Amino acid sequence: MRILHTADLHIGQIIYQHYERADEHLHFFRQLEKWTEEFKPDVLIVAGDLFDIPQPSASCWRMFTEVFVRLRKKCPETKIVIVAGNHDSASRLQSHSEIWALADTSIVGTPPPLNFKDVEGWEEKYILRLRSGYIIMLPYMSSDKTDAAIALQEYVAKENAENLPVVMTGHLAVTGCDFTGHDTEIGMLRTVDLDRFGKDYDYLALGHIHRPQTINHPHFISEDAKILPSPIARYSGSALHVSCDEAYPHSVSLIDIDSHKGNISLRELRIDQLRHFHNFPPNSEPPFASEKEIFKWFESFIKDAESCYIRFRVEKGVDLASDFNNRIYTLIEQSGKDIRYNPKIIWVSNEEEINSAADEEAEEEIAVEELQQMTDPLQFIRRTSDQYPSLDLGMIEDAFREIEEEIRLMNEEESGKRRSR
Repeated sequence: MRILHTADLHIGQIIYQHYERADEHLHFFRQLEKWTEEFKPDVLIVAGDLFDIPQPSASCWRMFTEVFVRLRKKCPETKIVIVAGNHDSASRLQSHSEIWALADTSIVGTPPPLNFKDVEGWEEKYILRLRSGYIIMLPYMSSDKTDAAIALQEYVAKENAENLPVVMTGHLAVTGCDFTGHDTEIGMLRTVDLDRFGKDYDYLALGHIHRPQTINHPHFISEDAKILPSPIARYSGSALHVSCDEAYPHSVSLIDIDSHKGNISLRELRIDQLRHFHNFPPNSEPPFASEKEIFKWFESFIKDAESCYIRFRVEKGVDLASDFNNRIYTLIEQSGKDIRYNPKIIWVSNEEEINSAADEEAEEEIAVEELQQMTDPLQFIRRTSDQYPSLDLGMIEDAFREIEEEIRLMNEEESGKRRSR
């Protein structure tokens, strides 16, 4: 079985408040299309975070549709598997699954039910059978449902008499993965141990973490094929760099599996980024020591600059004028260059870099999908109360109880009026 594995496309991302990235996504998709035509995989897997927000715009849906319809037309022998990530609306993606099934494209948005053991035939929704092997299609799950993953592997094992390869998808953070450069404000970073997923798969196609890496084997970055024993679990990494901190190559994974429990050939296909991210000065050099130094450097840089993203590293304690960022934006606008500026300064002190936007203490992360499912405002307030020390949680709870009681009395009164008519 041959697989192309990608993830974390984040179509529709608006970066640094106002820079849209449609041309960067199209640049990536042209490469993905070229590789699909060249390598003719049995299946192309997108392991979650197809979109950047749960309710993408019409233009984002149009890009998705045009790209994947074109892929299906050019590469009709390649099946496409897309599973929802924590940035996607599970129900929205699921609602499109039957239409896309007509184009031999499998979309799985919603995870197995909590009571899956009591639902007859539930497994069929999550299994794709190919002549070359099996794909177990699991989307992002807001709670630990590794028992469902194991149940699906057992289900496949009962009919896999030909010892065909078994591939499984997942969108989550696995214990021990490398978060380098990952924006911890995106998604939920609670981790799950890899051994909880069972051992009866050959390749676990992961999404959610942006750095390409093979979890249960030493990490390597290579465009040459490497042979590894089954099973392996791998993050393909995000399609685009999503911050200046992702200073590593991004790639699509090309996987060949000879048989179930056999050997796996892994090759990284290096993605050419349309715009590169830069920290200035580079991390190997001292940070800027004054505002004057920044502007002197920037006015020189901008003359010959190519399209890129930039962020400044500044010595902690340097005074920057209140209109500093506006002046940078003005210089960029006057130059006519496509320079995209991250206004969050990296403050550097004693060789330690501190993000000016970060809080003193780490905040608990709440996944997008988990937030969508919250119906009680108090649930969110309780989860985030530690971030607001002066908040009187008891007073807020009392106020909500009073409001609920008032609403109950109003409903009873309205109901009584309807009965008396």
